[in-house]
Amino acid sequence: MNILYAVQGTGNGHISRAIQLYPFLKCYGNVDFFISGSNSDLKTDLPVVGRSKGISLFYKATGGLDYLKIVKSFSLSIFLDAYKLPVKNYDLVINDFDFVTSLACLFRKKKSVQFGHQASFQSSKTPRAKKNNLIGEFVLKHFVKSTHYLGLHFKSYDDAVFNPIIKQEIIDATPTDDGHISVYLPHYAIAYLEPYFLAAPNYHFEVFSAEVTSIRNYKNIIYFPISNSGFTKSMIRSHAVITGGGFETPAEAMYMNKKVLSIPIAKHYEQLSNAAALSELGVKVILHIDQGFNAIFTDWIQNTNPVKLDLTHSTKEIVAQLINQTKNS
Repeated sequence: MNILYAVQGTGNGHISRAIQLYPFLKCYGNVDFFISGSNSDLKTDLPVVGRSKGISLFYKATGGLDYLKIVKSFSLSIFLDAYKLPVKNYDLVINDFDFVTSLACLFRKKKSVQFGHQASFQSSKTPRAKKNNLIGEFVLKHFVKSTHYLGLHFKSYDDAVFNPIIKQEIIDATPTDDGHISVYLPHYAIAYLEPYFLAAPNYHFEVFSAEVTSIRNYKNIIYFPISNSGFTKSMIRSHAVITGGGFETPAEAMYMNKKVLSIPIAKHYEQLSNAAALSELGVKVILHIDQGFNAIFTDWIQNTNPVKLDLTHSTKEIVAQLINQTKNS
């Protein structure tokens, strides 16, 4: 079987998941990867056969989406990329929220399966942000169109929604607690975050940021360049994790029974919906980092308990279900 796995390259979660799935997908045949998007910070050894600028998200220093930069990054070349993408050469097309591949399958009338976290929003049972957003809802449901869907979320909210896929490194790990707090907030600039962390001198922070190229120390903060394995190792040793409203990082932290503080990207409907799901589970969520942050942080770190995430399906079982999606149609 020839398999094409299309990956949305906005952020690091999609590529991280693809890296984890690759060994399992190889059991079913030859696997090629297509990456769309221009602002992932992860390097990968995946067999990538094509790339496109696609449609990427960019952020302001203070944590919100930079809509002007998003619009400026858009190029009509994505339509040519879609036309050239040889989806007909594959027995199975798996699409992790990539618009270009979705368009290519539409052009060629090719079946595909949308797989990943965004696919879970095809179900009305998946939690949504408290404030309804018609544009955000439309994007989640229609940005990528497929003939089949298999979603991932913190819980199995529906029949076609499965638990998160956790890195094997984390599954095999024995979590410890050396007291530090692992931080991954790519939508905030270091200059914005630093004063808040310095105002908590009794706590040590390991901050991962695309702004740094080498490890450096400053008082109670250690800055690290973006590294999938590096951040994983930091979380395994951590006392707690501060992250955005994404999917993979909170899931991995909860699997290891770490405290999580989630700070979703401002006005980002998917992240706000993830935050609603996390809040339902008992995870602390705040919408902004502002002058009240340090009081909230102190209460969270001293008085809250971690929320444990349990898996009902293994990665091997989820991949088998994914492969069978189109076989049974």
